[in-house]
Amino acid sequence: MKKNNINDNILRELVLDGRISNTDLADKVGLSPSACLRRVQELERSGVIKGYRAVLDPSAMGTGFTSYILVGLSDHSKKSQETFQRLILRSPEVKECHNITGTKEYLLRIEVHDIAAYKVFHTDVLGTLPQVNALTTYVVLSSPKDLRA
Repeated sequence: MKKNNINDNILRELVLDGRISNTDLADKVGLSPSACLRRVQELERSGVIKGYRAVLDPSAMGTGFTSYILVGLSDHSKKSQETFQRLILRSPEVKECHNITGTKEYLLRIEVHDIAAYKVFHTDVLGTLPQVNALTTYVVLSSPKDLRA
């Protein structure tokens, strides 16, 4: 789909509020409701808009501890990476898993109740995986900008 300012404005508004009514969205971007709806439907059909979701408040869900972990693997083979990814997909503590470039292979975002729960995940899950040889944890103190919320 071709990029243009009106579509960019529609996308920006939808990222801020995915439940905005079509009428309100049309007003904000300066289109008629029918023209706005056609554009949103085309953005959905073309795959630019992949879906809509509920954004949960971690503290309301009992998740007060967020961290990022850099994970280094001892074996860089495809099989090792696929095994690691399968295990991570089964771990509810892992909210994001990214295969990255650099000195480590993966960046994980972890959300758990508290630091004690994090230690259990760190030791009993990641610490038991034979292909993991390095873990570096970054604890989130605050998130002044987070477009996921």
